[in-house]
Amino acid sequence: QVQVVESGGGLVQAGGSLRLSCAASRSIFSFYAMGWYRQAPGKQREMVATITSSGSTNYADSVKGRFTITRDNAKNTVYLQMNNLKPEDTAAYYCNAVSDYDILWGQGTQVTVSA
Repeated sequence: QVQVVESGGGLVQAGGSLRLSCAASRSIFSFYAMGWYRQAPGKQREMVATITSSGSTNYADSVKGRFTITRDNAKNTVYLQMNNLKPEDTAAYYCNAVSDYDILWGQGTQVTVSA
């Protein structure tokens, strides 16, 4: 079964950094877009950052200048580098991958930022 698996979450103080990884079980060339979404308790899931197969990126306004999404095609992995984290970044972060015939979601990884 094709899947994407997140890792790298954890507890960090405000101003700190984390790097999330999303590993796919097949070549990420098959996905025309991959991205990171997050959901805080009591809130709707929101887009954080996306990257297309051509490398174009898009970010939520709240993370621009702090988060960077990249992809390593050789490792079939997408990363989210998160710098200058804020308490409002606390959420479960989910990896998403979209191809012509399927949409995949990971199980999520928790990021908690303490003040």
